[in-house]
Amino acid sequence: MNNSKFHFIDYIKYVTLLIGVFVVLFPLYVVIVNAFKSTDEFNASSSLTLPKSFFNIDNFITVFQRGGLLTGFGNVLIIIIITLTFNILLGTMVAYVLGRFSFKLKRMIFGAYLVATVIPSITTQVATFGIIKSLGLYNTLGAPIVLYIGADVIQIILYLQFIRNIPYDLDESAMVEGASLFRIYRSIIFPLLTPATATLVILKTISIYNDMYIPYLYMPKQSLGVVTTVLMRFQGVNSADWNMICAAILLILLPTVVLYVFLQRYIFEGVTSGSVK
Repeated sequence: MNNSKFHFIDYIKYVTLLIGVFVVLFPLYVVIVNAFKSTDEFNASSSLTLPKSFFNIDNFITVFQRGGLLTGFGNVLIIIIITLTFNILLGTMVAYVLGRFSFKLKRMIFGAYLVATVIPSITTQVATFGIIKSLGLYNTLGAPIVLYIGADVIQIILYLQFIRNIPYDLDESAMVEGASLFRIYRSIIFPLLTPATATLVILKTISIYNDMYIPYLYMPKQSLGVVTTVLMRFQGVNSADWNMICAAILLILLPTVVLYVFLQRYIFEGVTSGSVK
């Protein structure tokens, strides 16, 4: 009876896993097979059938020429580089202060970050839009950069997990040698936060790279398009070039897939660091 129960549970487990794999891979299959179809072939065949040739790259050429995907990659790369620089600096500095010093407003400051994450961002968009426009950042790359550089509570908690595992004796030894607080941060704390920084870079890069709302709202100019807003150039009011959209999606997916495959261990190591202790 126990063996039958064990086999039945295994059966349910593998069926569930197969369903999950199907749900994840089926949309990717549809994107791949339709990315290589011409417009006539796409209209004449089912979206599930294989293309006549996987060597038809006309859609990909059109995406770069008509959609300006290369410009989109360039714009999002600039945004990511500048944003990550400020995210790392602000995140490490705030976590260093909250993790190493005791002062009266410490809990209030950390609570302010928590409250900011609880408030739905959609409720503050009118005020945020007004501030961005008053600063003269509307329709510039500065708008998403300013909105992305905030040191949110997730990255602060991530850095705090690592800082708490760094012995305070290192700080005291450096102080005996005459090091200032900034020197301790720069020479001791910051280098030891490299694993957390690697995790932050991966998570933030994927988040910014896949975001469409902020670029679409604050950068409507054609020359400021990013990879996500490029997709909208192949969609009209009553119709859309779905084969072109599939080709663009496939090109946009490649960098994130490569990034995740090669750096996924840093994500798990950074998120779970300190959880056992």
